[in-house]
Amino acid sequence: MEDIIEKTLLLNRKPIVQQQHFISIMLDRVAEAIKRQDYRGAAKLLKPLIDKDGKNPWVRFYAGRIQEGLGKREAAEKIYLYLLPKTTNPKLIAQIRKGISRLEMAARSQKEQAIAKAVTSQGGDNLGVLILEPIAPEVKQEAAKAFGKIVNLDAYTARLRLPTRGWRLYRPGKMGELIYYVSRLQQVNIPSFCFPLSQIEAIQVLEVHYFKMLNSQILVRCKSSAGSEGEFSFTWPEVTQRVIGRIPLFESVVVFDARRKLQRKTQKQDSVPFCDLHLPQRNCILRFCDRTYQFQKGVTFATKPTSLPLGERETASKNWHYLTEFLDNTLSKCPVRDDFTIFAETAIDFRETLDRLKSRIDLERRKPSLWDQAFQLYSGLHFWRDR
Repeated sequence: MEDIIEKTLLLNRKPIVQQQHFISIMLDRVAEAIKRQDYRGAAKLLKPLIDKDGKNPWVRFYAGRIQEGLGKREAAEKIYLYLLPKTTNPKLIAQIRKGISRLEMAARSQKEQAIAKAVTSQGGDNLGVLILEPIAPEVKQEAAKAFGKIVNLDAYTARLRLPTRGWRLYRPGKMGELIYYVSRLQQVNIPSFCFPLSQIEAIQVLEVHYFKMLNSQILVRCKSSAGSEGEFSFTWPEVTQRVIGRIPLFESVVVFDARRKLQRKTQKQDSVPFCDLHLPQRNCILRFCDRTYQFQKGVTFATKPTSLPLGERETASKNWHYLTEFLDNTLSKCPVRDDFTIFAETAIDFRETLDRLKSRIDLERRKPSLWDQAFQLYSGLHFWRDR
């Protein structure tokens, strides 16, 4: 009886052994075809194995290897990354890791070649900045994965870098390299753009002292960045947008620490409001500031803003409120860009980049501040971006 049972088991096991032997032989042939770089031939050999034993890890691996050979790197990567945590065979694990390493090296090489080519193109060597635009919070997690892959960051760090409210200055660099990154980011629906600093510098900025005349032609008394004073005329339809922001003033003060000892530290004492009017057809920005505008001269804005409490109307800053309310009413159809503070908090970390810009801002302070250049950059980027 025992002999009969043993013979029956052997007969049942024989087809299984034969099938495994067949799969092993076919996999060897697939491997040989891949070695010869005959990936289409390898695919034909592998197809019956996929039909018979598609869950076999070696069959799946060779499917990924063929995809890799055919240049379908994303498909190959998905297969490798899927297999790696599910595989216990040391030999197969080693092969999968080699595949992942090859894909990483190929991607790195392709990226370096594309950047090198872009940098050597006209203007590719110019210094510029890459700006990330805000994305919706609900897609941030998925976007971070794609972003991290492009800029070589882990998903957690990449997620912290993506903004959801205002612009973020992500990195400076050569324009060719930045253009490459913007192209890659836009492919995965991450809004971004880049501009050379030379274009920001090329904008003429006029510091407005006062409105001299408000008719069909508006006339302002102003000062150029070179320091010369004169008059400038324009019409309201030439103004395409306004950029507003407040630049903080920092002072060194003496305070008590937790142990009641005196110590010196830098604190924000005040903030100065600015308003830029963009006239792109003139390649010009008219810059208003409550510290440099001469309210005692020129046109008087007599209409008091009803939005202000009575007590506030009597303060020294009332004239600035009157002026800005006049601009609000006159330019009500022009877009207003007012996320400067959000942008500046990311931009001031790039000291070397901001130091290359002339701020076109003249505020009396004991020490220079990068916030001035940050406002110039923010306004200049909007000037070109919105054209």
